[in-house]
Amino acid sequence: MNILIIGSGGREHALAWKVAQSSKTDKLYALPGNPGIGQVAENVGGVSVDDHASVVRFCRERQIGLVIVGPETPLANGIADALSGAGIRCFGPKQAAARIESSKAFAKDFMSRHGIPTARFATFTELSDALKHLDTIDYPVVIKASGLAAGKGVILPETPGEAQSALTEIMQNQVFGEAGSEVVIEERMSGPEVSLMAFTDGTTVIPMVSAQDHKRLLDGDNGPNTGGMGAYAPAPVFTAELLEEAMQSVLAPAVNGLRNEGYPFVGVLYAGLMLTTEGIRVLEINCRFGDPETQAVLPLLETDLVEIAEACVDGRLSDLDIRWKDGTSVCVVLASRGYPDSPEKGRRISIGALPENMVCFHAGTKADGNQIVTAGGRVLGLTGWAEETEAVVGQVYANIRKVSFDGMQYRKDIAANGPCHRLADKNGRS
Repeated sequence: MNILIIGSGGREHALAWKVAQSSKTDKLYALPGNPGIGQVAENVGGVSVDDHASVVRFCRERQIGLVIVGPETPLANGIADALSGAGIRCFGPKQAAARIESSKAFAKDFMSRHGIPTARFATFTELSDALKHLDTIDYPVVIKASGLAAGKGVILPETPGEAQSALTEIMQNQVFGEAGSEVVIEERMSGPEVSLMAFTDGTTVIPMVSAQDHKRLLDGDNGPNTGGMGAYAPAPVFTAELLEEAMQSVLAPAVNGLRNEGYPFVGVLYAGLMLTTEGIRVLEINCRFGDPETQAVLPLLETDLVEIAEACVDGRLSDLDIRWKDGTSVCVVLASRGYPDSPEKGRRISIGALPENMVCFHAGTKADGNQIVTAGGRVLGLTGWAEETEAVVGQVYANIRKVSFDGMQYRKDIAANGPCHRLADKNGRS
């Protein structure tokens, strides 16, 4: 069948790369896509993702049998509602279910209602009330813009003064736009973080292999928060026992709760977890594949991704036996100078030949004549996979020299939380 992928980032390149391998895929399209995606799919121009009628019309004209939505914003804006309403199968939740990500205030209240373990929190729409709340608590906080902020709406203040400044920047100066019209102030927890994504048809939930993202810009988890500077999968710290705990206390209650409240969730549910001394706590629940986690997780997937997506949309996920490869996958994000605040753009990119077990996923790139140039903060995701963890970490860092653009920056310690810290550090700094 003909398949359409919506999105233009590294996550969508990974999705397109995997979907193109399926025997079920006839013609693959991407809206709007990017130069890397264009190597395995036809990029669609002249159609806006925000114009649902145009997207539906395109799907009918090209006889699209399945749409896979990558980013959260189209889902929050109701693209799945428009497509399914027109009789076009869509892998991704409808707008009401996508609120689990598009409104952090809704998500926190939802978790409270359904007994899903998370941090203490309070939500505010008035700056004065939020500032007063800071005076009533005696624990460190995390401040989050409630709406969608491209993964950047989370601030970790170190002092009460920094917390007050963060609230003023978000709610008064609107550094995150409308996303900051409501904020969540929650208790700051400590412990290893794990990303756990799961396929669901609204009833059955099947987890993927776990992953660990690296949010801070600089080595050693220093610097500002970003959309993610790299990831690896699976996360050794996330044992089979912890997976079972997460299924019973987080994923199943979330899917069952959404269905019971009248918002059946179809697609990928992504839980950001913290492994505290008191047990698993939820940092966030998202309504789509993670980025860059998807670039690390999908290379390990053996089962046909199109088969999985169809089973979710058709409500028969319980019929599938989803299989994964042994080994480890590592993705190192190559970012522009100035990221995340003011990334440089328009720098020429050069990518050399890579081994068969590696791929360079395009994220922030565009075509400029015969050249490919940088067009965003996170430009590329260099990803490799192998049975031996130390071998793949070393291989990815060794092959970074084959990729170049002016101002390229990256972390040298991706996967350092796994059993390969010494080798990652050696190869990253040599």
